[in-house]
Amino acid sequence: MTATLRALAEAAGLLVDWVDVADQPRRVAPETLRALLAGLGLRADDERHCHESLRQLAATPVAAPLRTICVSEWLDIAGTPGTACRWHGEDGQALDGVVDDQGCAQAPSQPGYWQLAWENQMQAVAVAPRRCWQVADACRSSRPHAWGLALQVYSACSDDDAGIGDVSGCAAWLRHIAHAGADALALSPVHAPRGRAGVYSPYSPSDRRFLDPLHAAPTHVLGGAAHAALAALPALREHFAALQAQPWIDWPASAAAKWQWLRALHTRFDSADAATHADFLRFRDEGGAALADYAQFAARDHGDEDAGLHVFAQWLAHHSWAGLQREARERGMGIGLIADLAVGFDPAGAEAAAWPQATLSGLVLGAPPDAFNPAGQVWGIASYSPRGLRETGFAPFIALLRAVLRDRGGLRIDHILGLLRLWLVPAGAGPGEGGYLRYPLQDLFNLLALESWRHRALVIGEDLGVVPPGFRDALAARGVLGTDVLLFNRDEDGRFLPPARWREHAVATTTTHDLPTLCGWRAARDLDWRERLGLGSAAQLRQERVARRQVVVELRAACESQGLADGELWLDALRYSARAPAALALLPAEDALALTEQPNLPGTVATHPNWRRRLPQPLPAEPLQEALAAFSTARHGAGGGGEA
Repeated sequence: MTATLRALAEAAGLLVDWVDVADQPRRVAPETLRALLAGLGLRADDERHCHESLRQLAATPVAAPLRTICVSEWLDIAGTPGTACRWHGEDGQALDGVVDDQGCAQAPSQPGYWQLAWENQMQAVAVAPRRCWQVADACRSSRPHAWGLALQVYSACSDDDAGIGDVSGCAAWLRHIAHAGADALALSPVHAPRGRAGVYSPYSPSDRRFLDPLHAAPTHVLGGAAHAALAALPALREHFAALQAQPWIDWPASAAAKWQWLRALHTRFDSADAATHADFLRFRDEGGAALADYAQFAARDHGDEDAGLHVFAQWLAHHSWAGLQREARERGMGIGLIADLAVGFDPAGAEAAAWPQATLSGLVLGAPPDAFNPAGQVWGIASYSPRGLRETGFAPFIALLRAVLRDRGGLRIDHILGLLRLWLVPAGAGPGEGGYLRYPLQDLFNLLALESWRHRALVIGEDLGVVPPGFRDALAARGVLGTDVLLFNRDEDGRFLPPARWREHAVATTTTHDLPTLCGWRAARDLDWRERLGLGSAAQLRQERVARRQVVVELRAACESQGLADGELWLDALRYSARAPAALALLPAEDALALTEQPNLPGTVATHPNWRRRLPQPLPAEPLQEALAAFSTARHGAGGGGEA
């Protein structure tokens, strides 16, 4: 690798050297750097092109339409010392200041979006609180032991959901857990998907700013009119029943059926009452150009050319979820719904079309080899470029945060390491042919904290995988909760950490959607699937089965050491996780029901029923009530002792 190529890569924000999950130093190959630089719009074919690209970067510094800073900190504006400056707030407030000896102006103590004026210059500044909204803020407790349930939305069954899951199914779960004393219901992503996508994944959306209409509950918004529209289509109602009876979701068939109902409702909407019409018009007007452009894209994507239908469908989805958040708070839940933000979006989807000047081109996201996926991953989704974010004043990121935080009590950010760096792979290349691109972490943290406070919503970061030193401390310092998973919370010798040694600044949970359920892990169901699909050699899988049996014994011993060997290992492990000092603990619905199958098996697409499993309907009283009671009771004693 030449010095010029290295200098260009570093100037562009690429990490030439990095450390892998085994703590081994790695270096990106020169040919990979050239491909990544090409995706960033920089030619590096040879020395001449490298020099030209370096000059190009130096000649076009990144514009800063918006700068960010924390409250009361000093912002370097290169002003003349002693010069007067004035801060103009969103509410018309004005604060006078003076440029100090270092050319800096002190930010206001009140968070918000401000305009700073000095010496005939003007700068937009986002002034952020020092930390995000906290569980203690939401639950009004100095030492909260809040808990909730994590639910895959599509898996929650209800009447007339077309076999695809909707707000009604989530409402049934919310009532169960609210009665048991829960404060939160954490949802899988409900972003707007592609209209004619092949294999469905909630983490490969078309547009994260908008909602998936398939999860709307029309009867929650339109009441009897929604029932009447479906009753007028008896063949469709029979089709709904057939789809709901299937153990796995048939996404194309269910989507087509649900859209048929939505179209019928849209056709009949003229007969709705005046108040309902007025509310729809307010929603449409508030959505403005962004909603109109999305609706046009969605109409073309679905092949129906009816943009009005897609505005109407967004209105239904918005009111469905807003109503459920309102019900959560009325039932005494301190947090309510927690949204899940996917790390990227379909490169050919509506979000990419909305921000072409800020979207990476020819590069997709993935992950290097790690403990979860030894071969690494290519997700096939796009994201924004650091330069594009800065040049647009972070407008895409701000719009996204406002959209996903609306009518929510919290936000989980998938792969939150993306605020620091993202693993990029040239389209068509393998996961090992990629590299990390740096992102403006402090700016993104500041905007996240500001929008978190404005929406009174806590923030959770999925900080699993290859985590750089100090990153988790940075999350904690800004009030972002990390994620502690039972199966991975081990000490240096591989032993399960006692609950008292789990992090306070994290969400405690037994598993995730990408990992085995507790019962599935104990039965090695994930290894059964890998053997069935040929993912690993026979010798390797035999070795893993032997190791799994030993770890199951170790978990049982860990539970016994905490005085938790009162019942099934499944229940003991729930209690073990719930005892963590974390401000919030989440119980996955699959573990609440003692299921053996996991929602998603990473590294598979059509060979495993990813994102297609339905939960039992009706919900069984046992083991659900037993699990909720055990988890809730253990939370009341969380952080209260035990072997450390």
